[in-house]
Amino acid sequence: MRPDFAAARIADCVRALVPVLGALPLSAITGEVCQRYGKARDRAPGTVRKELGTLQAAINHCHAEGYITSAPRVRLPAKPAPRDRWLTRDEAAKLIRAAYRNPKAKHLARFILVALYTGTRTDAILRLRYMPHVNGGHVDCERGVLYRRAAGETESKKRKPPAPIPPRLLAHLRRWERMGAQHVVEVKGARVASLKTAWRTAMREAGIDHATKHDLRHTAITWAMQNGADRWHAAGYFGLTVDMLESTYGHHHPAHMQSAVEAMGRRAGGAE
Repeated sequence: MRPDFAAARIADCVRALVPVLGALPLSAITGEVCQRYGKARDRAPGTVRKELGTLQAAINHCHAEGYITSAPRVRLPAKPAPRDRWLTRDEAAKLIRAAYRNPKAKHLARFILVALYTGTRTDAILRLRYMPHVNGGHVDCERGVLYRRAAGETESKKRKPPAPIPPRLLAHLRRWERMGAQHVVEVKGARVASLKTAWRTAMREAGIDHATKHDLRHTAITWAMQNGADRWHAAGYFGLTVDMLESTYGHHHPAHMQSAVEAMGRRAGGAE
């Protein structure tokens, strides 16, 4: 995640937290207070969870640095069920065409192709260059490898494993490089910092109901599972644990519960 983007997200959470909890001493942060905060905010559980999670991270940081002697536990709302929004191939084609047809949004088409072929997160895609650098990953078109992390960047919970580039995407990447691109997604030679306007326009032109840029990652993983990808290989490719892949996307796999289906299809004791 970009430092400026992360700072903006934290600032949003702080602006929500301070009016409700700002006057309380740290010792007053109890489960009951956290519940009252959720009711006062009257926002989706996921939003409240993110805001209270920011508070917990700040408390833990202060405790680790020795600013406070104890770290109260912040009670978070239950984690909401993951969204199961993914694009059909027809929707994806319409979205790409809408981006290509807009003279000001051809960079979005590149972003969509990389996202759909690799399932890489938005910020990591926007940081991709054609040469190794310290601020993000790069693509090695000669060897056909996508390096999602910057040189020397430590691994985080949001894993960014290197991965082989699918042949069709590699052909696009090589063509863009021959055209003189320095960044995989760029406008007039400069890295793209935001896709908000181009994304909204393409969604409207494509006639697609609400979907986020992150849903392209869900789409890539869903398509891989629907095509029968090996779970171990898919987890490694997309930077997930096998358990997370199975719990979130396993139902899309053609072999999901297949043995149970086959067992139920057999005659039980000769019964019809």
